Amino acid sequence: MSDKIPEGNRSARERLAQQREREKGREKRRRTLIVASAVVGVLALAAVVGLIAANAGKDDGGDTASGPAVAPSGAIGEDALTLPVGAADAPSTLTIWEDFRCPVCAQFETAFKDTITELADDGQVKVEYHLATIIDGNLGGTGSLRAANAAACAQDAGKFAAYHDVLFANQPPEPDDAYGKNSRLIELAGEVEGLDTPGFRSCVEDGEHDSWVKKSDTAFREGGFQGTPTVLLNGESVFPSKGDEQISPENLKKWVAAANKGKKPGTATPSAPADGSSAPADGSSAPADPSSAPAS
Repeated sequence: MSDKIPEGNRSARERLAQQREREKGREKRRRTLIVASAVVGVLALAAVVGLIAANAGKDDGGDTASGPAVAPSGAIGEDALTLPVGAADAPSTLTIWEDFRCPVCAQFETAFKDTITELADDGQVKVEYHLATIIDGNLGGTGSLRAANAAACAQDAGKFAAYHDVLFANQPPEPDDAYGKNSRLIELAGEVEGLDTPGFRSCVEDGEHDSWVKKSDTAFREGGFQGTPTVLLNGESVFPSKGDEQISPENLKKWVAAANKGKKPGTATPSAPADGSSAPADGSSAPADPSSAPAS
């Protein structure tokens, strides 16, 4: 018998083999496309989830907070969103918007705390603090909110200035949400004499001023400010510069002196209510720790 395969049969087999290879190739491409589509879908979902998480804090205003906005004792101004430090009748006002997770805010504190303390002690300025939570919105977490609530609880006890300084002195790295833990905020209260009390702990753990903080953050965003810290002297921005002059301790003193020319320094230093009860929120008085210098 001959081993030769007829030419016609060989061609048919070769065509069949080629067709099978083409079919295998198409099937492989189809599976690859299915897997690739699935991966793209997962990445897209992750991106959406990440975007939602990153922006979660951006829309958290007073309207979305649970319960009424409970202002801390002595808060003043519109909607009682201002925490005042220093003489209420000082001739100039230094307005500061801050976020306790904001690293630039901590840098500002380090550079200007002593200067602002001196100006406030001398009755040259009253300092009005406003709290924001933009880092929570940008990076996720709750440290900005939790720290701001704790600071408001310290305001109830007349210890805002001192606790404010402690929070910035111990600020964790920006991505670290250490201030999201109430236990850490209570631990730091131990560095302020007389602050770590059952009342303070309860205020922190219950989030007593959470809605107020969220309302303050909404006011910050609606105010058109560019970021934290925002620093205004009598309503004019002075950070990072005023006109063509960069801010510095010397320039800040010069600007305040020019604004106060011919005016008497303030003397009406407020005092904290002994029982921590709420004080009028109309600007007539505000609790402050008489032994602590104004923080910045």
